[in-house]
Amino acid sequence: MRLFGSSGIRGLANIEITVDLALKVGMALGKSKKTAVIGRDPRVAGEMIELAVISGLMSAGCDVVRVGLVTTPTLAYAARNYDCGVMITASHNPAEYVGIKLWNPDGMAFDSAQQEEIESIIEKEDFVYAPWDMVGKVSSYENAVRDHIDMIRSYARGAPVRVVVDCGGGAGGTITPYLLREMGCEVITLNSQLDGYFPARNPEPNDANLWMLKKAVKEFEADIGIAHDGDADRMMAVDENGVFLSGDEMLAIFARYECKEKCSPMVVVPVDTSMMVDDALPGSNVIHTRVGDVYVAEEMKKQKADFGGEPSGSWIFPRISYCPDGIYAAALLVDVVGEKRLAALREELPEYPTLRSTIACENAAKQRVMENIRTKLQSMGKVSSIDGIRVDMEDGWVLVRPSGTEAKIRITAQARRNVEVLHARIEDIVKECLQ
Repeated sequence: MRLFGSSGIRGLANIEITVDLALKVGMALGKSKKTAVIGRDPRVAGEMIELAVISGLMSAGCDVVRVGLVTTPTLAYAARNYDCGVMITASHNPAEYVGIKLWNPDGMAFDSAQQEEIESIIEKEDFVYAPWDMVGKVSSYENAVRDHIDMIRSYARGAPVRVVVDCGGGAGGTITPYLLREMGCEVITLNSQLDGYFPARNPEPNDANLWMLKKAVKEFEADIGIAHDGDADRMMAVDENGVFLSGDEMLAIFARYECKEKCSPMVVVPVDTSMMVDDALPGSNVIHTRVGDVYVAEEMKKQKADFGGEPSGSWIFPRISYCPDGIYAAALLVDVVGEKRLAALREELPEYPTLRSTIACENAAKQRVMENIRTKLQSMGKVSSIDGIRVDMEDGWVLVRPSGTEAKIRITAQARRNVEVLHARIEDIVKECLQ
């Protein structure tokens, strides 16, 4: 049985993620934890799932502290005082989804071994029920947001810049506008009312979904636009011209800022990250992982890296936490813009053309096809099989990955020149291996 994906347990509310499943997750977690802190984002099914997890924890004898409707990084920061943290969220997924994500006290999401332990307990129904007089207690804590703000303000200086903040109806509305005002910003809010139906836009903060933010930044002559997903573990930005910054550009800008005083900084990114990040940090050690912020965080902790993140909008700053913190990222970006305009920072970055495509492949054939592809690509450069097959060459790289949700194989190619030729060559190889 596999419950956990690359970002916790997630699925359609009352179809894939049910009260019964949430109860069992709580019971399994409570078997080894004596204290837990729990929060949720505003999505409609959130409180239903939260209450079920709480019941499961209490039945196992675990004391539970509720911090209410908060962002994921706020909950992860609160977990420092407990055996674990539980966040009820589906992050950037649409409103009909809900999920459960589990956190360690250091802000690290549950790793593969911890996830497997929870899954094993649920599969075997190996639960422990506390005696009636040892059932866990439940209480509330009202200052989790304030604690998170105070921690961030101990690192971020602030600047008198005009910011448009688009929280998309998500949990970021509980903290980001208030934090940035305390930092001296003039804040204009957009979609910052809490609404679990996410009526204004899809929660994912990508270029297509942020048309309102891009327009608002230009009309209000703002210095920067900031956007969150449903639980604000992600943060993306728009420059003063209303231009959306890609995830690779954000990674490079943050990495430069975080590592500017390091001689040979170590940065951890997933395998689908642009070589822009490598070239923006000469002398750096860029390590690649599987796609998923939990894998990035695991490798960062293992390697004691200086910074890491995903182009999807997850930025991890190990000096504060191993949880992607979109709130801290927003504050740090204000500091960055206080020194130099965002458009100017973008212009400093190298830009390499990237081509992506998909080719249909039956799920049953994927393993055979990928093995054949690996054999054919070995002579092209340095091969990595961390997540799919990535080949690094002198002037570029290619990544061939089987889709985890569709009967397709995905191809990404990036090169300093002639990317069309490289991409076409890889497509031909994949098609040949399908025969």
